[in-house]
Amino acid sequence: MRPIGFSTGAVAKGDFRRALEVMAPFRLPAVELSALRLHELPRLVEASEELNLAGYKYVSVHAPSHFAPADEEQVVSWLTELAALGWFVVLHPDVIFRDELWLEFGDRLLIENSDKRKPTGRTADEMKLLFERLPGARFCFDVGHARQVDPTMNEAYLILQCCGPRLCQVHISEVNFFSRHDPLSSGAIEATRRIAHLVPEHVPVIVETLIDKGQSTIEAELHRAVDALRPTLPIAV
Repeated sequence: MRPIGFSTGAVAKGDFRRALEVMAPFRLPAVELSALRLHELPRLVEASEELNLAGYKYVSVHAPSHFAPADEEQVVSWLTELAALGWFVVLHPDVIFRDELWLEFGDRLLIENSDKRKPTGRTADEMKLLFERLPGARFCFDVGHARQVDPTMNEAYLILQCCGPRLCQVHISEVNFFSRHDPLSSGAIEATRRIAHLVPEHVPVIVETLIDKGQSTIEAELHRAVDALRPTLPIAV
């Protein structure tokens, strides 16, 4: 069975402690601790050694999605403390300003493919260039981002063909026109099935569906994610 879990930011925006409390009864094997906003990261660092994560076999932290180049060195310093705990660091490629700062993370750094708003990381060719810059890094595949960039899922196929050997984590959700993470629709489920055969069973899957305002439930989204990752016939490219 695939290791599957939730992002804390999807369960309780900006409140990782509350999210962990809500998730605890489900005994999930994987979790992503969200620090998507810059001010959340030092709070997570401060609390990191006190959090009860004993039941999780896989833990990652999502780095801030936006910060100025002047903040990059401090962000790297904070994330280095978390990586030292054995956590993986998920990073959007458009906040990599100085490659040399990120090289020290090695294979603890997971570069995520981008949604359509970003200037890089959207296609297989763009991801290939990023990994040439950071050859030790691994890959976080965001299914919703890939489908938003190319609804045919051809680009998703090419990205997985290109970056598959580096694959360490998957993000799954419905990414809408405004790049928000909605509950998985039947269309998203069917699209994901077309590339599911390229995602090995051992790779952790993190659900990013926003449920913080009752949009859905943990149970429903876990069920939909499992359903989406049942492969159908591969697509032809």
